[in-house]
Amino acid sequence: MNILVLGASRGLGLEFVRQYRAAGETVIATARDDEGLARLQALGASALRLDVADPASVSGLGWQLDGEKIALALYVAGVMSRGGATAPPAREDFDRVMRTNVWGAMQAIPQVAPLVEAAGGKFAFISSQMGHISGVDSSYSWVYRASKAALNMTVAAAQPDYPKATFIVLSPGWVQTDMGGEDAPLAVDASVEWMRRTLALAYKHRHVPFLDYDGTPFKGW
Repeated sequence: MNILVLGASRGLGLEFVRQYRAAGETVIATARDDEGLARLQALGASALRLDVADPASVSGLGWQLDGEKIALALYVAGVMSRGGATAPPAREDFDRVMRTNVWGAMQAIPQVAPLVEAAGGKFAFISSQMGHISGVDSSYSWVYRASKAALNMTVAAAQPDYPKATFIVLSPGWVQTDMGGEDAPLAVDASVEWMRRTLALAYKHRHVPFLDYDGTPFKGW
């Protein structure tokens, strides 16, 4: 089956590519720069240049995909901001996080979801437990938290327009990436392996499910 990974130059995205390629799947993956593209090509993926925060770059995504049927699409692109609510965020920081984590997904959905529908496939979005409003206990990374909560709403609101596709929101857990840090309890390969199992078992709901990496549903959003 065709698998599309948006935001695969490193971390979780790159590991998704590695594991799906090891399983013999056909993978199309995106990266912003030459180094990222080279890493994807070395894994045997079809590598596309894409910066989800750049309108001109995203506008060409549909043309690059050229009508492919996508059985599984993953929106993994994301950036983090670490400030809390004791000071207002800088405009540049706010724009950077929201543009990548939310606006990028909004740009990608109309181009990718029809290709997922054509395959009767799944479109998964990597969110975060930090975007879980019911469980919030800190303002740490409040712009990032707000962006992931907004991403969750973006996905939930979009699904009715694409009834033949299954939309899913996933938290990868606290993972040992550049974003999660070395003290995180989950290794990248373990998180992705769990998420792959969860995606394989996921089925269409009336409303978009918000799942932890191991398939446990979050209570509320």
